[in-house]
Amino acid sequence: MRLTMDEIVNAVCLHLAERHEVPVKEIEVELLWDEEQGFSAEVWVQGRSRFLVEANLKEAIMRYVHNEYQERVYPSQIKLEVDDEIWADISA
Repeated sequence: MRLTMDEIVNAVCLHLAERHEVPVKEIEVELLWDEEQGFSAEVWVQGRSRFLVEANLKEAIMRYVHNEYQERVYPSQIKLEVDDEIWADISA
């Protein structure tokens, strides 16, 4: 299974909306990749900025896949990739 960049952003938005008990529309996400830092995201929850590391992204992806596709996946099955945009490959 492969998740697109838009699906990863949706996963993070849904995850944070549930965690912080705010409407999804109150969350903005910018996915980032850096050679030294790896994958991360800058998110704004009701205008307050914070950074998520790769483990946080994988947690959001795990919940998204479970809720949307009714499949359980683990962090070791998720590989984030980047080319022109970021995507997630999920192995069985």
